Amino acid sequence: MSASTTATPSGSLVFHSDFDDFATWRDALRARLPRLDIVHASEMSDRSRIHYVLAWKPPEGFFDGMANLRLIVNLGAGVDSLVGRRDLPAGVPITRITDPHMGRMMAGYVLFATLRYARDIPHFEQAQRRGEWAYRHPRSPEDVRVAVLGLGELGAYAARELSRQGLTVLGWSRSPRQIEGVQCHSGMDALDSVLSQADIVVLMLPLTPQTRGLLDRQRLQRLPRGAALINVARGALVDQAAMTDLLRSGHIGGATLDVFEREPLPADDPLWQMDNVLITPHLASVAIPASAALQIADNILRVSDNLEPANRVDAARGY
Repeated sequence: MSASTTATPSGSLVFHSDFDDFATWRDALRARLPRLDIVHASEMSDRSRIHYVLAWKPPEGFFDGMANLRLIVNLGAGVDSLVGRRDLPAGVPITRITDPHMGRMMAGYVLFATLRYARDIPHFEQAQRRGEWAYRHPRSPEDVRVAVLGLGELGAYAARELSRQGLTVLGWSRSPRQIEGVQCHSGMDALDSVLSQADIVVLMLPLTPQTRGLLDRQRLQRLPRGAALINVARGALVDQAAMTDLLRSGHIGGATLDVFEREPLPADDPLWQMDNVLITPHLASVAIPASAALQIADNILRVSDNLEPANRVDAARGY
């Protein structure tokens, strides 16, 4: 089913995000559904008229009074801020954006961060600051073992791209997966073994009660000394204090971090000052309004026609 510019879904859509530009999203959606009433959360008056929500990390109580809510669209891939809430109306479907541009964007970030370690670029960055010509012979790609934890849509995409570079890619997920060119492992019993083999670990897991704190101090210590950590998923997957200690000691050789336990990362956090840490402000993959609007509009039309929306989240699993 494709969105039609003549369709007239009833009610209003309310938008909430502290990070995304409302006008850009409003204009992209109006190009698909010109008659849909689209309002910013700050302009919301009669909550009973709200049928659709497009939001990223809405505050507690945001959904109170939305008695006629029919669809919640999460403004991103991770939906941990939308499950297990007390204010969600029962039975209202939650969908996530699966814009193909997000997959390419995420894979590009992971590829950059992984190859930076695989080619020992931090060594040369530090040598440059010292004014030293510090040659280090490149490793063969197949000698670099990269573990991708989380093989959902984005994780599988990134794992395939890493494999195409000739790297040895190990994948881990809670349930079995098969991906060409990737050595797939599954189940908690296999996790420690995967970690112990990895030169580079890429975190791409959803945040659920089962994955929160998954990489605690004990698991982080299973990494070979000098291994690198890349987190593009959620900060709460990792014991941040333990990770910081292990970065100081050199047990973890380096980290590229796009997500943190608290965001924005506080200005006094020691991670800011560490030479072996690269920090980016949660931008590894973001939804692009112009392309994502088509999927959102289609789901609004589906729900208005009493059809099941695409990419519905299983709230019990958290993804």
